Amino acid sequence: MNASIESTKTTGPTTAIQTARSLRSLYFVRTAFSVIWVILISVFVKTNSGIAGILFIIYPAWDVIATYLDIRANPPHVSKTPQYVNAVIGILTTIGVALALQKGVPVALMVFGAWALITGLIQLILGLRRRKELGGQWPMIISGGQSMLAGSVFIAMANSPTMGISSLAGYSAFGAFYFLLAAIRLSKNIKDLEKAV
Repeated sequence: MNASIESTKTTGPTTAIQTARSLRSLYFVRTAFSVIWVILISVFVKTNSGIAGILFIIYPAWDVIATYLDIRANPPHVSKTPQYVNAVIGILTTIGVALALQKGVPVALMVFGAWALITGLIQLILGLRRRKELGGQWPMIISGGQSMLAGSVFIAMANSPTMGISSLAGYSAFGAFYFLLAAIRLSKNIKDLEKAV
């Protein structure tokens, strides 16, 4: 029996379906945002450093909004501590990146790297937990691990001449890819859950 179907014994099939649908919609929205962000950062990093800096600040700010939507997607009985921690870290990172940019891109990349590392760990934890309840989370688990690795690289190589705001485009592109995969995978799991009702 599918693990996601088995989980309905404790969460209820209707609740599991609603949660999966909400998360799928959120993952599609996050995919679209990341794709648009990558396009914009790729254009403005070469033509307008001011706008590129604003886009840099917007990225963790958007993650706070997405985390809020993630919290709303979950049923009341599910612990949302990881999401609340993630939201607080995102707010602090948004402020930190804005302040760090005044000292230069390398400092801002270090702040961003620390954020990517910590939020990657949170995403990994959430993916593992949701895998038991909903299934379809392996892209989020891989993405969390990759975010931790990318964060470490941003910190270690922040002062490298090859590192700049444009380096974030690849990070965001991979994020879009994994959110899209997770949304598609959840679509299959939703069908399985609906059959079990």
